[in-house]
Amino acid sequence: MKLGVFSVLFAQKSFEETLDYVAESGLQAIEIGTGGYPGNAHCDAASLLEDQGKLNIFKEAIKSRGLEISALSCHGNPLHPNKEIANQHHEDFQNSVKLAAKLGVDTVITFSGCPGESEHSLNPSWVTCPWPEDFGKVLDWQWEEKVIPYWKEQDQFLKAHGVRVAIEPHPGFVVYNTETMLRLREECGDNIGVNFDPSHLFWQNMDPIVGIKDLAKAGALYHFHAKDTGIDAQNTAANGVLDTKSYRDELNRSWIFRTVGYGHGEETWRKIISTLQLVGYDGVISIEHEDSLMSVEEGFQKAASFLQNLLIKERIGEIWWA
Repeated sequence: MKLGVFSVLFAQKSFEETLDYVAESGLQAIEIGTGGYPGNAHCDAASLLEDQGKLNIFKEAIKSRGLEISALSCHGNPLHPNKEIANQHHEDFQNSVKLAAKLGVDTVITFSGCPGESEHSLNPSWVTCPWPEDFGKVLDWQWEEKVIPYWKEQDQFLKAHGVRVAIEPHPGFVVYNTETMLRLREECGDNIGVNFDPSHLFWQNMDPIVGIKDLAKAGALYHFHAKDTGIDAQNTAANGVLDTKSYRDELNRSWIFRTVGYGHGEETWRKIISTLQLVGYDGVISIEHEDSLMSVEEGFQKAASFLQNLLIKERIGEIWWA
């Protein structure tokens, strides 16, 4: 396994400055934002597809620093009931797939998306319970009329370009856990797998070890994000984990995203790394930073140091054997 980082952390730096910083920090790979919610500060896929010269310069900038691209990421909602948003995120996704094919990158990351509750919706509608029965009917409509048709078509598009999509399970979208991820893959095609992010599972009371094993068994473990979640036991005991307060209201939230090692300790992350090894994952561990208690620089450096130490232990056989 190699260590990398999601480049959108450094959107304020130029692409070249970002590459230099990543290489100087001892990482081997970079995940590059190409649209959707993370934006495309370092990579305008449409522009690179139109200009071979620009594409060559882009590729050489990465290669000359001894780095590789782990994935292109365009996390978006191509099923959004607002057609303008849906069309833009769909275009970002398809351009990312085309660019990945030209770059020899096998993975594009995005969200599954979430439709509205009907053809008349203005906003996405995430169903979280089966009753009253209206919710079950909405969920059936979403999957049968929107989710399955869209992703069946995209699976064929992916196959035509020799690229796979790593869906990132995330609450608020139709794919948010292992069960919904496997349903999407089974219904729509085997070029659809997962970008595994433990932080989105921790606060749902899921065990990442179980998820890694189940997804790997299905051949669906395509990419991995290193991000943590801190749980506030008192706030969770009072209010549960479905928390709609701002991420900036850290004191009162039930949970917040944290830098790796600051939500769950070394033992937990040792087990995660070891389980990845056990199931044969040999891809990149890509650092993502959304810790509102640390600056980007601090969070990144602490995550990199923490994970580099764990990977060294894993390589010399000192890590816990899951």
